[in-house]
Amino acid sequence: MSCATAPKTPQAEKGYQAIFDGKTLRGWEYDTTYWHVRDGVMVGEVTPATILKRNTFIIWRGGQPRDFELLVDYRISALGNSGINYRSEEVPDLPYALKGYQADLDGRNRYAGQNYEERGRKFLALRGQRVRLVEGQPPQVLDSLGGGRAALQQHIKAGDWNQVHLVVKGNHMQHYINDVLMADVTDDDTANRKMSGWIGVQVHVGPPMKIEYKNFKIKMLD
Repeated sequence: MSCATAPKTPQAEKGYQAIFDGKTLRGWEYDTTYWHVRDGVMVGEVTPATILKRNTFIIWRGGQPRDFELLVDYRISALGNSGINYRSEEVPDLPYALKGYQADLDGRNRYAGQNYEERGRKFLALRGQRVRLVEGQPPQVLDSLGGGRAALQQHIKAGDWNQVHLVVKGNHMQHYINDVLMADVTDDDTANRKMSGWIGVQVHVGPPMKIEYKNFKIKMLD
């Protein structure tokens, strides 16, 4: 297992379109208890009076992309837990609930960057792993990225703005934070993988928290 230097993501933003206008949540579906816009930022907030019993998402209704790149800046409170879901399905009879791939984000940066499948196969690739998924088997770790989980954490700023870049094409998914590759998954599990679906971002069960998103952009590749 090698520990090569973490690859950098290309910075060109040509071909991206904004999916959050910085003023309203038009084009998104959400629970107004938890989501609003403040100072040009999409805010997900849990207060002592609105503690969650299950995770809830704000869902982009602009389509169910297959192959795409996504750019977004985020800032999260110290005890916050969130994530960016993609190629996801709605959960029947549970409003604002998604099942699918997730670029994990958290305030303590224990999990930020990993690939986690919400309501599915759970941990697909930890931060610092290049993984292949095969039906009925645990994730096959093929390689180590950027010196591993702890080394990659140094590229993520606590309590400040970071940029996520997702590159999703075919059965290959790459999660970057601040231009550094954090997790790389090739999903050969044809029975369980998804090739298109909804995009949404999450507020998680747990203590009061706040997650902020801005500069939300997508570029379709298909």
